[in-house]
Amino acid sequence: MPLLPIAVILFSIFPLTDTDIWWHLACAREWVTTWTPVRMPVVNVHEYFQLVVGFVYSFGGAPLLVAFKAILWGTVFALFVCRARQSLVAVVLLFIFRYHFEIRPVLFSLLFLGIYWNILPRIFEDCRCDSRKGAAISRCCFVALILAIQWLWCKFQGLYILGPLFALLVLFAKIWNSRKGGEKLSPKAVAWRVAFVLALFAMPFLHREGLNLFLYPFGLLDRLLGLTPSAAIFASEIAENRSPITLLLAGENVLESVLMIALCMMGIFAGLHCLRHSGATKGSEATSRNHLGIQCAALLVTSVLALVAERNFVLLLPVLLGIKNDHDHFSFKHLGSKFYNLLETPRLRNSVAPLRMTRSYFFLLPVFFLLGLWARSLSAYDFSMVAYQRVPVDAANWMQKHPHSGRLFNDDRAGGYLAFVNPDDSTYIDGRFILKTAEFFENYLAYAAYPERFLSDADSLNMDRAIFPLRYYARWETLLQSLEKDSRWHPVYRDEYFVVFDKH
Repeated sequence: MPLLPIAVILFSIFPLTDTDIWWHLACAREWVTTWTPVRMPVVNVHEYFQLVVGFVYSFGGAPLLVAFKAILWGTVFALFVCRARQSLVAVVLLFIFRYHFEIRPVLFSLLFLGIYWNILPRIFEDCRCDSRKGAAISRCCFVALILAIQWLWCKFQGLYILGPLFALLVLFAKIWNSRKGGEKLSPKAVAWRVAFVLALFAMPFLHREGLNLFLYPFGLLDRLLGLTPSAAIFASEIAENRSPITLLLAGENVLESVLMIALCMMGIFAGLHCLRHSGATKGSEATSRNHLGIQCAALLVTSVLALVAERNFVLLLPVLLGIKNDHDHFSFKHLGSKFYNLLETPRLRNSVAPLRMTRSYFFLLPVFFLLGLWARSLSAYDFSMVAYQRVPVDAANWMQKHPHSGRLFNDDRAGGYLAFVNPDDSTYIDGRFILKTAEFFENYLAYAAYPERFLSDADSLNMDRAIFPLRYYARWETLLQSLEKDSRWHPVYRDEYFVVFDKH
């Protein structure tokens, strides 16, 4: 197995730090929503993802789920980098961004996209051996496989739209190459390829949600970019939806933000450069250049998406590392070779001779150093593989033993875990922001700055218990101070990470 997939598998071994996994697990057991109003229609676009993770969790809990997601992430990178060149720089990047390798629906989107990455160019090739029965059967099998995956993808994540869009990109590249002097496509060949792409776009209509499922990605795009006034608050206030540039200016995750911006700009520049040089030719070189053009277009699109929102960076990373550039202009191996060759110039040879190493040692020593840092980081985890710093593990146990009669208020990142471990106590909010209106979300955020609004709503909505984080995304300090001063609210539970207030 190549080095990068192995590195990804190792680097993916850490607890379930993404808090959304818990409401996915809760919905795998039984569909749940919050006690607060939800936007209609409700489309459970993650249904199949929830069934898969719920099945895995039922057998081995969080540790097995962590092992499962590590294998899946390794598979994703194996699909994208199977024909690309391995490099030390790529391993270093994977180590830096390792905490992006969460168990989230986007993982399956990347898995499916990796299959498309390898199969779709083959389907769209204008093979002159199509008359052979074996070639025709093989192509039909590939078409059936992609259609089946697309049907499943529609209920794994709203990013299912990336499949038809990538197929459209491959089709456009093939037609463009044909018009610019490449292998000519017959009208019949164009017709069935167009029909295939249209079938991919139509897959949502084969599910019971139909039109609502088809329109779901447009709502995601609106929430991501803030295209409408009602979606602007989601684009600006949700950390994962903000651009790396915005995060850098705010001083958040400075190292990662700088690297993200640099890699996005590199991807945009490399994509434009490679597209400009991927002209039409014939024969085997035409196929190679056509594939390169498709990959570079995908690189350009994912680079722009990652520059728009930090959460999209996981879409860029495997594409960036998976580009197979035979001319090696932008490969990471090229960068490493340039540095090594610099040490071999006559001017520097004598001065660095005592420190000069072979290529193998130059490559392996940093890898072993990174593996050492990774192994050391494992000592900070316990075997439960639950990130108790981010979800209220002990607080939820206490709340189960001490029920209350009214309604619960909770932070959005705790909602999913509370719904999973204590489904009888319905939550105020969880990570499914798309189910909430902009007005609701704005009011929820306002509680942190205007405690009097929370106290008023708590009375009118019969909220008699509230749980707040003290460290991770702890934005509730002003409200906590007000609750401590209010004679009706009392802290009834506190640990290092969470505090629970009851109203008497």
